[in-house]
Amino acid sequence: MIHRTDTLDHPGLAPYSRLTEQALRNTTPEGLFIAESPKVIHVAIEAGYTPESMLCEERHIDGDAAGIIAQFPDMPVYTGSPDLLAQLTGYRLTRGVLCAMRRRPLPTVEDTVKGARLVAVLDNVCDTTNIGAIFRSAAALGVDAVLLTPGTCDPLNRRAVRVSMGTVFLVPWTYLPRNGWQELLRHNGLKTAAMALTDRSVPLDDASLNSEPRLAVIMGTEGDGLAHDVIGKADYTVRIPMAHNVDSLNVAAASAVAFWQLRR
Repeated sequence: MIHRTDTLDHPGLAPYSRLTEQALRNTTPEGLFIAESPKVIHVAIEAGYTPESMLCEERHIDGDAAGIIAQFPDMPVYTGSPDLLAQLTGYRLTRGVLCAMRRRPLPTVEDTVKGARLVAVLDNVCDTTNIGAIFRSAAALGVDAVLLTPGTCDPLNRRAVRVSMGTVFLVPWTYLPRNGWQELLRHNGLKTAAMALTDRSVPLDDASLNSEPRLAVIMGTEGDGLAHDVIGKADYTVRIPMAHNVDSLNVAAASAVAFWQLRR
């Protein structure tokens, strides 16, 4: 169903302009998120997510968005001029298509890590760009699952989805409980490796670390890194060997290096 509009006040446009990320999560019983670009939307659909509505430039109705519209003929499709859409979203749409999609119930931690050999744990990682980049590396380098502490930002945040190029839909993920999560990982058969610089840190290519059959790699917030108690409870504390007296990498870059070394 095509809805052409020349006003920003149409109620169907609220998910794209007036609703915050928190409001989107509370809009329906499942909650909503926004996916951008036909490629990313297709990945989400193939992963089992259902579109609620679409916003696109008119030229894409019979172009890049045509296949999605044909697949969901009852889905409301809102369209207007490029200037109107830029005014609505705050930026020019790179691919000209946005889609509001239903969230799905998150799996349990136990189901998420069942059979996983390499798991990424993101502890209080708050930057949406870093989250998207970490998921992209996780998908590309064979990470089996991603777990997030409650202080970590939402992987289905609009920017995180865009930066990930849809890989947030390809890697199983869920949130950990606020307390006792390292014990929970250990109970589920995973050794833990905290990425941190300490006196007892072993290099990333340490033989014992690389021989672990099941491993959860814990990475911390962009500024302060991991808390001391998280490091203290880990089975390993791990550093990436570096040159020129550089002591650390951005968490997204560090994750890619760690995933590459520890992939199975």
